[in-house]
This record gives sequence, structure tokens and C-alpha cells, in this order.
Amino acid sequence: MNIMLFHSTYGLRPAVRDAADRLRAAGHEVWTPDLFEGRTFDTVEEGMEFNERTGKEELLKRAVLAAAPYSERGLVYAGFSLGASIAQTLALGDDRARGLLLLHGTSDIAPTAHVDGLPVQLHVAEPDPFETDDWLSAWYLQMGRTGADVEVYRYAGAGHLYTDPELPDYDAEAAEATWRVALGFLDDLRSA
Repeated sequence: MNIMLFHSTYGLRPAVRDAADRLRAAGHEVWTPDLFEGRTFDTVEEGMEFNERTGKEELLKRAVLAAAPYSERGLVYAGFSLGASIAQTLALGDDRARGLLLLHGTSDIAPTAHVDGLPVQLHVAEPDPFETDDWLSAWYLQMGRTGADVEVYRYAGAGHLYTDPELPDYDAEAAEATWRVALGFLDDLRSA
């Protein structure tokens, strides 16, 4: 599979590169665009401040420009937290998208969004302060209305960005379970 993997609000940190290497080792081609142009952050607050200064439209523009040269191949869009919200926006707007892998995040869904059975897999902590139960219930229903085929996996007791070993949220067991399921999802897409 051809995978466009977007980083979180912390920036393009080693955990994102390690995830890309894990996906490449499983036989996938992976791109990890740096939407923050080399900046990384030690706290979520610093990253969110930079994100707000840069603006959602500018980050989406950078993401579209990064994905455009590869979109004709049929991309699987994927991302971590903020990157997941960006991946979701791009996947719902790309009729060639092959799949959507969301790690730790979702986004608003345009009322006009429509896909034809797009496979979507979400992995999120339970509870998650950024992805509340009410929000996720509404998101799930809205994604279903777009025509997406959605699977949701929740990880009790894990922190928000539980796949990043350098962050306090890290949960090794939840991270390994996530990667096991996500790699299976990608294998299914490859054989479809």
C-alpha cells in the first residue's frame, strides 16, 4: 500500500519515523510529510500554539501539496492525533483513497462528504480528553452516513498519544495491540 502518514501536534518526531519504518518493514511505501517545516515540540501546549498560529487552512494546504504527487496511486491516509484529523479530511476529499487509518484522532466531517465504502480504522484511548465518548458516537454515525466502512478500537487506561514511547501517554501493550490490528487492516486493503 501507498501510505501518507501525518504527524501529531508534536511535529515529525522519532515515533512517527519509527512508525513509518514499521510500515515499510511490512512491505508498504510510506511518506511522512513535515507540516511544521522542521519544528518539533516537547509539550502538547507548545504544539497547539504553533498549530493555531499557522492555521488549519495552511496545514491542510501543506498536506494536500505533500499528497498530490502520489494521490493517483490510491493512497491510504493515516495520521497521529492532529495528523489523523488532516488524514481524515484528505481521505474524504480524494475519490482515489484506498483507506483511512486514524491513530488518536478524528475531525469534523463536512455535511456533503461522501465515499463509497472507504475502509476506516480508528484507534483511540478510553477515555481520551480530546476524543470524548459523545464526540466519538456522533463521529461514528456521521462517518457511516458518508458511506465509510468504519471500525473503532478503544484502549482502556491508555493516554492520548499512547503509541509514542517518548511521551508520558505511552502504553506499550496498547501500542503493540494497535500496530497488530492496523497492520492486519493494511494487509486486508492490499489484498482487496
